[in-house]
Amino acid sequence: MARHLITSALPYINGIKHLGNMVGSMLPADVYSRYLRQRGHEVLYICATDEHGTPAELAAKERGLPVAEFCAQAHDAQKAVYDGFALAFDHFGRSSSSQNVEITQHFARRLHENGFIEERAIRQVYSPVDGRFLPDRYVEGTCPHCGYDKARGDQCENCTRVLDPTDLVDPRSAISGSTDLEVRETKHLFLLQSKLQHEVEAWIDAVGEEWPQLSSSIARKWLTEGLHDRAITRDLDWGVPVPAETWPELAAEGKVFYVWFDAPIEYIGATKEWSDATGGDWKSWWYEADDVRYTQFMAKDNVPFHTVMFPATELGVREPWKKVDFVKGFNWLTYYGGKFSTSQRRGVFTDQALEILPADYWRYFLVANAPESDDSSFTWEHFAATVNKDLADTLGNFVNRVLSFSRKRFGDEVPAGAQAAEAETKLGEEIARLLAEYEEHMEALQFRKAAAALRALWSAGNSYLEEKAPWLEIKTNQEGAALTLRTAMNLIHLYAVVSEPFIPASAAAMRGAFALEGDTATWVSPAAARSLDALPSGTPFTVPPVLFAKVSEEDLESYRERFGGVETTGAETN
Repeated sequence: MARHLITSALPYINGIKHLGNMVGSMLPADVYSRYLRQRGHEVLYICATDEHGTPAELAAKERGLPVAEFCAQAHDAQKAVYDGFALAFDHFGRSSSSQNVEITQHFARRLHENGFIEERAIRQVYSPVDGRFLPDRYVEGTCPHCGYDKARGDQCENCTRVLDPTDLVDPRSAISGSTDLEVRETKHLFLLQSKLQHEVEAWIDAVGEEWPQLSSSIARKWLTEGLHDRAITRDLDWGVPVPAETWPELAAEGKVFYVWFDAPIEYIGATKEWSDATGGDWKSWWYEADDVRYTQFMAKDNVPFHTVMFPATELGVREPWKKVDFVKGFNWLTYYGGKFSTSQRRGVFTDQALEILPADYWRYFLVANAPESDDSSFTWEHFAATVNKDLADTLGNFVNRVLSFSRKRFGDEVPAGAQAAEAETKLGEEIARLLAEYEEHMEALQFRKAAAALRALWSAGNSYLEEKAPWLEIKTNQEGAALTLRTAMNLIHLYAVVSEPFIPASAAAMRGAFALEGDTATWVSPAAARSLDALPSGTPFTVPPVLFAKVSEEDLESYRERFGGVETTGAETN
């Protein structure tokens, strides 16, 4: 079996992320990682906070903290939320780590030795009021492409075009707000991407055919427009320092590497952090790692950096570093038709979500409605309908009524009853078919389709129960009713195993209801599922608390009042 390296886009350090960030990278990566582990693969799931760049400095300044202290606190706060969402990272690192500094500087030296980094004099925005050069996000203004008036100097949040600060119309300082800006000459390092264009194209031709259309089209659009040489250093106090032995003059001026140069390298750096902490072999995952399949998860605004810029960097070092095999890109999750926004605090944020309801409610809803082929919209009405129908009615109610009724009529052990008959054979075939479909979609990283197949598995149990109606059957055929309940309990155990990637806490509660000795199954194959006999009669069981509480109209009203939102889908937030 292949070894699977999985990374999700590094969440930026300046604040708790919203639900759009969660569904656009970390959550589907976690679902996929869990699934692969259950199928017996060796998996390493790596992520980290992205801590360098201007927003970190600005956020620290706003909080009145040294930037290193701010980042340490923010990292811990984000990690607590991700733990709350049950994201099973093998390691959640920090791009400010010494390991990332070491590897980033190594990459820079190798690129320089190979003729892919050049020192150039450029004209850059300078603020006399602030007494400093203003790199990328320290400059705000109007996007020259779409007219958005809050564009930042590195990228327009509205149209996602990559910018330079000097591109902005009516620029202003993000520090002081001053419009009294000048353009002065300074020196920076440039990554000569133009010299690597043909190599990147050849690489994408070789591996990009199996990527989702979203990922491949974004990468090819950048290549069609032509790769430009890009400055990879900035005038900041916080970042990976330019190595003094290679560029003494720039090091003396305090230049640091641009966050988009060092952040992707942190995938490697974080793996080394994991290795240093656990004794693992980080190089076997990244260097001459021909047996590794590497899958990345990210929202569409991050796709260009991971499909073009970082591969160009890896190619340019002329060393056998592992490059991505599959890039799973996501569109936007909107909030009532408007954008979730970290900077503008619009929409539901992950810490707030966990205050309202347990993680499994959010995990299931978000993945079942993942913005894969197009943007998808979050509304409270849609959320409540999904939770109430799929989780509370279809799964939770099935578990509760089967176990409660069986305990009432047959006691606290799985009843024996009659031998399986035509209805059970038909059910087994249906379960095997749906489980194979579920596996197929998970293997293809089609998460909405996988969720639909999982929901269909749950529905099949309800259809069987309605058909057999053990509450009526028991009046005339006690052995038949016992068979029905035993079969239904076997479905609950199967649901517990195969639902774990989506709803791990609820799956554990379902599985924990049965005192099944030696219950070490990590997956159920379609062939094994046919028999529905993993849970033998006589197995003790308990009735767990209600798995999923319904979202009431009163709940909805309070959520809309707290977070904004109106009932008409597509409307802007309040």
